[in-house]
Formats: sequence, C-alpha cells, structure tokens
Amino acid sequence: MSSEERFGEHVLVRRHSDGHVAELALDRPKAMNAVSTEMARSITAACTALGVDPDVRVVVLTSTHDRAFCVGADLKERNSFTDDDLRRQRPTARAAYTAVLDLPVPAIAAVNGFALGGGFELALSCDVIVADGTAVVGLPEVSVGVIPGGGGTQLLPRRVGAARAAELIFSARRVEAAEARELGLVDVLVEEGKVRDEALSLGARIAANSPIGLRAAKKALRLGQGLDLRAGLEVEDAAWRTVAFSGDRAEGVKAFNEKRKPVWPGE
Repeated sequence: MSSEERFGEHVLVRRHSDGHVAELALDRPKAMNAVSTEMARSITAACTALGVDPDVRVVVLTSTHDRAFCVGADLKERNSFTDDDLRRQRPTARAAYTAVLDLPVPAIAAVNGFALGGGFELALSCDVIVADGTAVVGLPEVSVGVIPGGGGTQLLPRRVGAARAAELIFSARRVEAAEARELGLVDVLVEEGKVRDEALSLGARIAANSPIGLRAAKKALRLGQGLDLRAGLEVEDAAWRTVAFSGDRAEGVKAFNEKRKPVWPGE
C-alpha cells in the first residue's frame, strides 16, 4: 500500500500494487454505508479522479463495515425531504452511480453483508462482483414506493435476463449468497471474511496486464452490449485499432518473445 486519500468524510481511496489498483472504500459504518447526498458527491469525486489517473488500472469497490457493503439510499435523510428537495438531489445521486459505471478501467465490487437497493446498484455498475457467504443482495425499492434509480432496471436484466430481473425487482426479495451466485447476481463466491483480499488479489492479477489493453477491452465490452453481432464487431475493430499500434502492444510482443514480464509504457 503506497497511499491513502479521503474524499469527503465517507469515501477512502487506498492504492495497492504500486498504485495500479485503487481501492475505493465506502466508509460510513454508523449508517451501514447508506448513501447520503454528501456521500454521493464523494463517490462521484473519487471515481472522477481515479478515471483520469493514468497509473490506475483497476478499481476495487469495498466496504469498511463488517456487516454491510451498502444498504442503499439514506432513507433517514430522504424522510426529511420535500418533493422539491428530492428533485434537486436526484442529479447528485444519479451522478454517483454513473461515475462508477463510467470508470474507464476494470471495476470489481467486493460484497460482504447487505448490498441492497442502491448498494447493489453500485455493485452492478462494476464489471465483476466478488461476494462472500454473508452477502445478501436485492433491489427492494418497490417495497418503499419507488423503483431502482441507480441503474438497476437496466443493469440487472443485462446480467440475468429480463424475466429473472422482473421477478427480483417486482418481488423486492433479498437473495442470499449461494442463490445469488447460482442466479448470476454475483460472479465469484469466496469464503466468509476473505472477500476484500480476494477482490484485491483479482485486481492485482488484472492490473499486471496492459493498461492500454484493459481500457480498450472495457470500452469494447461496454459499447458492444445490445448491438447486433455485425455492429459489435465494428466496435471491437475500432477498439483493436486503438491498441494495435501502441507502445504497449510493441512491448507485449517483445516481452513474449524474450520470455520476460512486460514493462508497460502505458501508451
């Protein structure tokens, strides 16, 4: 670990693997990481800073709370809102989820305990979700009179299909770890208490690869979603052209032939 930086009171960024893996830790333990207006601003600011940092190759989203990843929107705060307050807050809240979704590098969520509502949407905004046996996930928004508003109605069906997403969203049910893995709500299930270490280890393995390649691969994956095959292949070709003549490609080929680890120029 090389450094720590705090964004506001409730978001902590730690650097690992020579700064190439950035851990974005949700750090509002007294509220089980419920996302307040101020915390939403901090998530946005942290993701914006990490997204433009050329040293960052992977972001791992974690929690400092031992029983919750994030329980979603701060309903105690919202209980005091007028309708106008809620309208004004909406762009701030939405920006936080968009900031995670728009990270240009691979993003991994390390889920322990409750990841509900907006908390699960933060995880869904990542590329890979690692969870341990304590994880409980779900989108229960209709049970309090709203709908998922951090991307859940769009991201969940892309993971598990329209019918499965409908059942989960309409029923507002909570799904425990084993079933969540079976349904594809999480990608990797690990031993209880090991989720942060496993997610950071996966992040380090990913970060060992070409930073130019990682960003291009993520862009192709994201832009190709929902397109027909021909259009998707054009997206892939455009992304390939951005890396094929890069310094990373030249170094990767040279290192392979010299039977050594590459030293990525990142350009």
